[in-house]
Amino acid sequence: MKDPTKMRADTMAYRDLFLRDVPLMDVRAPVEFAKGSFPSAVNLPLMNDDERAEVGTTYKEEGQGAAITKGHALVGGAVKAGRVAKWRAFAAANPEGYLFCFRGGLRSQISQGWMEEAEAPYPRVTGGYKALRRFLIDETDRLVETRDFIVIAGRTGVGKTLLVQDMAKAVDLEGLANHRGSSFGRRIGDQPTQINFENKLAISLMKAADGYDGPIFLEDESRRIGGLELPLALSACIDEGPAVMVEESLDERISEIHKDYVADLLPDYVTEHAEAGFEAFEEFLLSALYRVRKRLGQESYLVIDQMMRAALKKHSSQSDDSLHCEWIRALLQQYYDPMYDYQLSKKERPVVFRGTRAEVLEWQRSRHPA
Repeated sequence: MKDPTKMRADTMAYRDLFLRDVPLMDVRAPVEFAKGSFPSAVNLPLMNDDERAEVGTTYKEEGQGAAITKGHALVGGAVKAGRVAKWRAFAAANPEGYLFCFRGGLRSQISQGWMEEAEAPYPRVTGGYKALRRFLIDETDRLVETRDFIVIAGRTGVGKTLLVQDMAKAVDLEGLANHRGSSFGRRIGDQPTQINFENKLAISLMKAADGYDGPIFLEDESRRIGGLELPLALSACIDEGPAVMVEESLDERISEIHKDYVADLLPDYVTEHAEAGFEAFEEFLLSALYRVRKRLGQESYLVIDQMMRAALKKHSSQSDDSLHCEWIRALLQQYYDPMYDYQLSKKERPVVFRGTRAEVLEWQRSRHPA
């Protein structure tokens, strides 16, 4: 029988941690965690933000010894007992996990020492957050340099994101960013921080590449997805790499956008805003259209704005959302398609396959089996 008081070794097996989604206990302060951490990490801090700031001031003014003394004075007695109890609960629920602080140094050592005192020894990640973050940055660069990528391209509404989600070896950039990458792309809930986005992206790339030597598929994206930016090298791969072109009829594209921006989106707003859900949904659509008015031109903008308002009125009063298809058609023909044609004319990249979403998926599965 395994001795529960025997500590597993500290680890530098960063790749294994991320590929297996090993539970991680982040003992950094909440303000540090909020800036960026890892998908499998839970914040159970040694010190809260105020305590960390006070200890930091003491360190600058009086040195490490005084700072350690201050830390023990601030986090002692019932405060210490409460935090250790949370750590023990995490360790009991996640016996395969590890803890980490910023560099794997003093805070990790103190946390480990307190857990050992409580007869719940727990290993740490050697090098801490800094080493894990550096590993993911380097891994993204390595994969971009050494692996082949194929871009899923096509006009707005052909279902590129759906196709990426159906593929075994693909990375859903928009899903990671919680944004659809256009004026109408904002989703319920905040986007992750830039650091969290980059960390999740690196892990997704690692998982797609693990045990597989074929191409990794990515949706055609500009460098910015909402308020986030793709790593420059990966963005260059998307702009210059080979592509498969997804082609669907205009009616099919209108139907797909209607589903995405109307039928599926309104329930999210109702869930988030309750009785004010439709008003919030209406504000989202009208604001998104307003943001592209300059590219549309004033005359076209005013016409489509009136079409959208008429559709929203009918939708609200009669629970009939069919009229939305009219402004969607106009927006595709007057905004998205001309913009796509212009962007396509600026890119010189090989097209390795063309077809409908179903045909592209069949081609990918037969040509590049996972």
